[in-house]
Amino acid sequence: MKMSPEITSVQMFGIKTPIIKSEDDIVQILEASLQEACLVPVDGDIFVLAESAIGTAENRIVNLASITPGKKALFLGEKYGIDPREMELVLQECDELFGGVPGAALTITKGILSPNAGIDASNAPDGHVVLLPRDPRKSSENIRKRLEKRYSCRLGVIIGDSRTQPLRLGCTGIALGVSGFIPVEDARGSFDIYGKPLRLTYKAAADNLVSAAEILMGEAGERVPCVLIRGAPVKMVDESPEMPTISMEGCMYFGNIIKCRKEDSEKGDQ
Repeated sequence: MKMSPEITSVQMFGIKTPIIKSEDDIVQILEASLQEACLVPVDGDIFVLAESAIGTAENRIVNLASITPGKKALFLGEKYGIDPREMELVLQECDELFGGVPGAALTITKGILSPNAGIDASNAPDGHVVLLPRDPRKSSENIRKRLEKRYSCRLGVIIGDSRTQPLRLGCTGIALGVSGFIPVEDARGSFDIYGKPLRLTYKAAADNLVSAAEILMGEAGERVPCVLIRGAPVKMVDESPEMPTISMEGCMYFGNIIKCRKEDSEKGDQ
């Protein structure tokens, strides 16, 4: 059946790999896994890579037995029901800690809202945890350049993670580092189906692609740390753009929480 030119489609291929270990060459593993899957990348393909796999390959895996928690970590670990050794790592890794709930400390880490500073225990050996890649943007760029050289085509790479949404059960995806395409597209000035101009709309292309890839990656023992996405409607560029962020005051969620707390504090002082 011939497809109408107005109909768009996106293909996704889950790439199974061996269990990735510390200091493995992630690009060599991807090349071998792609060959085994009989897949050859083409222009415009996007690789979505799990942060835990990249962190492990970059030797960001930590044996908790080597960590001695301080007083603050002991206190907060007991308060939030977190292993105090892991809590010590959270304090070392995060930019800011706001509080938490049983099992999770709420932090800002690398400019992103991250439970437990993005530290992952679910895809690590017993007694170990995996920290976020030190520089996801640089890591994605290095991987992209090597893959482009190997396959002689223009590619995109995302290092992604899973996150929960406020007041929603379950995880979606978020991009930590991107190379080869524009991660957030400005849709202001375009028009909706009724011809009305869009004034505030930005398209989170990278986050949306990670969320789509999460369907194949899973959260358990699927051993699919990479998804190749073909046909994604993104703007390819030969650079590694920074992931755009906004201030807490400009955030719809945090901005209102900060405002309410300030108002409550002012009322209490009266």
